[in-house]
Amino acid sequence: MKRKYFGTDGIRGRTNEAPMTAEMALRVGQAAGARFHRGTHRHRVVVGKDTRLSGYMMESALVAGFTSVGMDVVMVGPMPTPAIAMLVRSMRADLGVMISASHNPFEDNGIKLFGPDGYKLSDADEAAIEKLIDRPPKPASAPKIGRAKRIDDARGRYIHFAKSSFPEHLSLDGLKVVIDCANGAAYNVAPEALWELGAEVVPIGVSPNGININDGVGSTAPEALQEKVVQSGADIGIALDGDADRLIVVDEKGNTVDGDQLMALIGVSWQKEGLLMGGGVVATVMSNLGLERFLEGRGLELIRAQVGDRYVLETMRERGYNVGGEQSGHIILSDYATTGDGLVAALQVLACLVDSGKPSSELLRQFEPLPQLLKNVRFESGQPLEAESVKAAVADGEARLIGTGRLLIRKSGTEPLIRVMAEGEDETLVNQVVDSICEAVRAA
Repeated sequence: MKRKYFGTDGIRGRTNEAPMTAEMALRVGQAAGARFHRGTHRHRVVVGKDTRLSGYMMESALVAGFTSVGMDVVMVGPMPTPAIAMLVRSMRADLGVMISASHNPFEDNGIKLFGPDGYKLSDADEAAIEKLIDRPPKPASAPKIGRAKRIDDARGRYIHFAKSSFPEHLSLDGLKVVIDCANGAAYNVAPEALWELGAEVVPIGVSPNGININDGVGSTAPEALQEKVVQSGADIGIALDGDADRLIVVDEKGNTVDGDQLMALIGVSWQKEGLLMGGGVVATVMSNLGLERFLEGRGLELIRAQVGDRYVLETMRERGYNVGGEQSGHIILSDYATTGDGLVAALQVLACLVDSGKPSSELLRQFEPLPQLLKNVRFESGQPLEAESVKAAVADGEARLIGTGRLLIRKSGTEPLIRVMAEGEDETLVNQVVDSICEAVRAA
């Protein structure tokens, strides 16, 4: 289904350039408000944001849009994306909105929408909202215009929720944890939750100024965390992204650990405790073949969904699985959350660490990944994947990897990028295949 405004994770783009303008935010508020205006009760929407400078503008425009069609708005300020999903349910709201461009730089922003059940909207709901965006709005009559207010206890609600996912019989006493909040949405809640559970917390990326979100910190730039973990002698490091729905972990030696290893750890741990549902783990087509082989060796299945945590979650719900995620660090634990939650996932990893008594470098290396290479090629316009030269390069790469690896080429759903990924037993061959396809894409 081709969509006009929504990508794989809401609407996203460069601020003050279409589609990420105040005018669009106003129209999204009006359209989403109209779509979820059901019944005669006072309708409520929860609106949160990360720490981007443009968040003030987008928040104000969304509030204007929602109230104009008769929805009351509850503003919670900077909060993680999974906190908004949780608050929608706990506050009996009709809709939730997160203003964030996740791991993108501060110049970008985005709008993510959650239904009353706390889940990201279906393709059908997004398609219906897109149609409403392009139509004249139907404003509420003067007496039915919505009201807006800010609440102060949202942070405490989320901290309590996150802590409740940590096993009661365990404690983080004596554990030294570096937490990198990417100068983003979790800069208050994540260090506080870890401290309250007993950890010695070393926080970095907790000084947002509106323009430094994801700037040299966070899950997409783990070098600062790696350095701090080694320098401070910490047991483990955790890096969240700008809206805290994903994480990357660093062991005590400074080595990064991706989402595949974390899914393997949590999946096997929950299997031993009798908590794992569905007989396996749901990941995406990007996850390493090593994860698949590791799980098979333990009698578990790896189900692959298309890229995007919403599609992982849809597959989990369809098949009855409760552990899933992406190599990039979106970990979904549906016993606790309706979307990826970096802090909740981190707490499960920390529980495994405490319970095992092993150093993190030993515990977190669950399997040996096959050589894998991912490269991004930026394009300005057109359909480079339709070029005959690119199709020929792809066919040649598939033939060379047959039986020993696999190849994946896809267009990003959030940026103008072509992603080329290959993996296999022969690292030199993997590099050659990826480079030849990237060169063909650039030429096209």
